Amino acid sequence: MRSEKTPISSFSDEQIELYSSVTGPIDQLTKLRRSLLMAELSMISYLLEPEVSRVAARLNLDSVRFLDRDGAQAYILENEFDCVIACRGTEPNEWNDIRADANAVTALADTMGRVHRGFKREVDDLWPRIEQSLISNRKTLWFTGHSLGGAMATICAGRCMLSHIPSNPRELHTFGSPRVGNQRFVHFYKIDYSRWVNNNDIVARVPPVWMGYRHTGDEIYLNTYGKIRKVSGWQRTKDLWRGFVQGIRQGRIDHFDDHSVVRYVEHIYGAVLEEEGTPVGCEPVTPESV
Repeated sequence: MRSEKTPISSFSDEQIELYSSVTGPIDQLTKLRRSLLMAELSMISYLLEPEVSRVAARLNLDSVRFLDRDGAQAYILENEFDCVIACRGTEPNEWNDIRADANAVTALADTMGRVHRGFKREVDDLWPRIEQSLISNRKTLWFTGHSLGGAMATICAGRCMLSHIPSNPRELHTFGSPRVGNQRFVHFYKIDYSRWVNNNDIVARVPPVWMGYRHTGDEIYLNTYGKIRKVSGWQRTKDLWRGFVQGIRQGRIDHFDDHSVVRYVEHIYGAVLEEEGTPVGCEPVTPESV
């Protein structure tokens, strides 16, 4: 696996390590395996288009289309069973990017309530192309994204429910997504949504609650050690401090380091091995590892 300190976009497809293999319909995978696959697709969405096609082929997703409108970008990845929309986010390593998100104002959502104006603008640019691409889709539809791509995927998946396209999303999986909308938007949102948060990931904390923003979906929290845990209140606070202190000791800023899409992939893969009872170091052989 690559170093998480280097942007994924700087790597070639040969350097991308994958743990998933799609040999049938995606919904035949376990929920954790589906999340792992979606995390990997969110990760490779940062690559250049030809490289995404080559990496997706290793996952048996043999059709790849790149959608781009004024910098708002997404990939449509398909095989005979499934269609996955992976919205490309940014890799915010600068405080200015986080601060801009935290200071954002809302705009009226197309569904219900209000959403982050900047996220909505990105989707407004891209949505006509996504909608047109899905006009004839009869395959099972999935949405995913990391960081701001997760926010875009959240809004796009909701718009499908109001669109004239024939398919609605089977599931939405996001990784390190910021808050997207207000309470009314959250109450309207009825999609099967797995929202992954890695310990101190700072992007998952913005925009702030005091501005009216709320998270939606079912949170899956990864603790300091990359394990799935249900913690709240004081236990959550202790774990956040533990991660922060551990990061300082290792010479890194945990709030940014935890946002790495690579870390999400690695931790979810660890959760898959734990669920399947496979000891680390004795991973099952996959086509990618041969």
